[in-house]
Amino acid sequence: MLHLYNTESRTIEPIVPLIPGKIGMYCCGPTVYQRAHIGNLRAYVMEDVLRRTLEQIEGFEVKYVMNITDVGHLVSDEDDGEDKIEKRSRETGKGALEIAREFESIFFQDLERIRVQKPSVTPRATERIAEQIDLIKVLEEKGFTYRTSDGIYFDTSKFPTYGRLSGQSLEEKQEGARVVVNQEKKNASDFALWKFSPADQQRQMEWESPWGKGFPGWHIECSAMSRTELGQPFDIHCGGVDHIPVHHENEIAQSEAAYGAPYVKHWTHVEFLMVDGQKMSKSLNNAFTLDDLAMRGISPMAYRLFLLGAQYRSKQNFTWEAANGAQNAYDRLCRTVRGWEKPSGDGIAAIEEAFCAAIEKDLNTPEALSVLWKLIDGDFTTQDKATSLLFIDRVLGLGLVDIVAKPVEIPDEIKEIADRRWQARKNGDWDAADQLRQELAGNGWKMLDGKDGYQLEQISS
Repeated sequence: MLHLYNTESRTIEPIVPLIPGKIGMYCCGPTVYQRAHIGNLRAYVMEDVLRRTLEQIEGFEVKYVMNITDVGHLVSDEDDGEDKIEKRSRETGKGALEIAREFESIFFQDLERIRVQKPSVTPRATERIAEQIDLIKVLEEKGFTYRTSDGIYFDTSKFPTYGRLSGQSLEEKQEGARVVVNQEKKNASDFALWKFSPADQQRQMEWESPWGKGFPGWHIECSAMSRTELGQPFDIHCGGVDHIPVHHENEIAQSEAAYGAPYVKHWTHVEFLMVDGQKMSKSLNNAFTLDDLAMRGISPMAYRLFLLGAQYRSKQNFTWEAANGAQNAYDRLCRTVRGWEKPSGDGIAAIEEAFCAAIEKDLNTPEALSVLWKLIDGDFTTQDKATSLLFIDRVLGLGLVDIVAKPVEIPDEIKEIADRRWQARKNGDWDAADQLRQELAGNGWKMLDGKDGYQLEQISS
């Protein structure tokens, strides 16, 4: 049985579904105003492993909901400043909706590259405005809201258990709050449910409401859409640890205040990915994308393998040295399994049991990977190995199922690039050779140079 750490109870608990045989799982999706960096992708990979575990090992039918925030997320979590998408629109001259759809498309392309399975449902905030307004109405009727000059706010002082997810009382949150920009707020922790459109300008994304023309606050969308898609309570809510103190705290407050029932049974949060020990940021120029990795010869699958090397609740540190190590390890995996015979249907029970024991222990992916390497290097028939490999890969999602016992087919255009790179090396044109090497890497191939020639290796699926 799968056991997971529950952020709210601060204990590792067995996953027992509210409805036998079924799991409702909600994960906070992207705010689609820019491309996701590799740190963002860590949470989605680990949530994908959780979903695969629930389906492939536990045998549950999983409804996996991921929202798309395409309105309402302001540049400050304190409910002030511009909408991130409207701001990007002003800077680029593109329409807000055009920007949202562009980066939504890129986001799902990136998820596909790292083999994150498609969610069951991907509701957009802009397409669920009526549901959000209905929820705010309920909160208003029950006396949890008040009006300021810029919007409708939730009064956190009226929700006695506010702060329980983060472990901070309301008083502690007030004391630790930064200077309140909106002096009309009754409490520093109060948050916007509906924001009014500025009187001196017309927003691209705004709607009529009982309180005036405007747009929903960032937090309300998740409460409204999760209830519509999964009911309340539902089984598992996922996200990054950065969501705990504000976004998820606010979801709990507004959902439970409105409907008088528990919101979520189990909270699962993924820790930060650091870069050389520092937080990712544009100012440090270290917010890398999958394309940045590809230009350095790191394939999406090698990056997924790298992420699996740390347990989801621990901080993970990205370095180029570690990424190259993951690439070499993934290349070795691919070389090895291509030489195996087709699966026999038997498998190796001890290996599969050890893998399940590891993954069911709070998604211990490092231990699960050690089981995979025992299989790779073990003294078993390649047919049995292949069968157990397919069992393991359905959970880890490393694309090995597409590689076992299949020969490498090199496209003509890849061979042509490699020939030009080999000639550039012979001519001592190292800049051209390096550029062509990066071009190969961007197409998922690696060139191994020898004394009298070269070999090509596929490094991504």
